[in-house]
Amino acid sequence: MNACTILATEPADVLSVSPLPQLRRLAVCVSEEEVVITGQVSSFYMKQLAQETVRPTLGDRRLLNLVEVCR
Repeated sequence: MNACTILATEPADVLSVSPLPQLRRLAVCVSEEEVVITGQVSSFYMKQLAQETVRPTLGDRRLLNLVEVCR
């Protein structure tokens, strides 16, 4: 049997250590029920990347991506 260890990481932590400066500048609000990402990025790709970076840390919480795309 092959077991994987899942590390519990906070959603804000995964963005704060991102190699991408735009993702490090985003704000993350966390409650027991949801995780909300806010801020501004330069493309829809970066918005999606922020969302997918946070997704593994959600657990049972829902994700609300309020990041604005400003070109």
